[in-house]
Amino acid sequence: MAALSGGEQCIKYMLFAFNFVFWLAGTGVLAVGIWLRFDERTKGLFTGEGSPSVFYTGVYILIVAGAVMMVVGFLGCCGAIRESSCMLGLFFIFLLIIFAAEVAAGIWGLSNQDKIVSDVQQFYTETFNNYKATKQDALKETLVLIQFGLQCCGPTGTVIDGAPETCPKKEGLEILVTTSCPAVIKEVFTSRLHIIGGVGIGIGVIMIFGMIFSMLLCCAIRRTRDIV
Repeated sequence: MAALSGGEQCIKYMLFAFNFVFWLAGTGVLAVGIWLRFDERTKGLFTGEGSPSVFYTGVYILIVAGAVMMVVGFLGCCGAIRESSCMLGLFFIFLLIIFAAEVAAGIWGLSNQDKIVSDVQQFYTETFNNYKATKQDALKETLVLIQFGLQCCGPTGTVIDGAPETCPKKEGLEILVTTSCPAVIKEVFTSRLHIIGGVGIGIGVIMIFGMIFSMLLCCAIRRTRDIV
């Protein structure tokens, strides 16, 4: 059996490094999803009456996505370092499926942009109303994360009408009037769409290179094993 050439060895270790980073990223995504699911401050969102479906659906998507990324990264790492054409073939298939899902999600997201914005705004409004009615700590933590992250306060932008304890601290006249969260949510989605699209395209390009490298290495491994 002949050995891999210098260029093929380079592809092998590049593919291993790529998949190791991919595996670490999957571990991080899975850890965040599990933390959000079982943390004392947020697990009440999964069991309370009128729990926001958008939130826990997103958390379960994070958990599944992290697990899939870990499996794909593991297959890529082991396939590259062990020079296993079977593992590399499985890695290619998984990556192709993820790439197709990303393209489909991107097309769906662009065609349903207004509905996505509306759903996120509705999630925020329901969370806000549920917190005012129940004063649950989990709902408070969610509102604090959203409102401090977006620098907004309440559905109307008025602290008096909102929940002041969950709003960012303001000074002067800003104490009475600030930006409403539904308006900020819409502005963020519309103004950041090109950034989200750019990130998606970048991830897609990386996946394409990953598929190309895996096939090149797989073919090289099979070729060397055919040589006596």
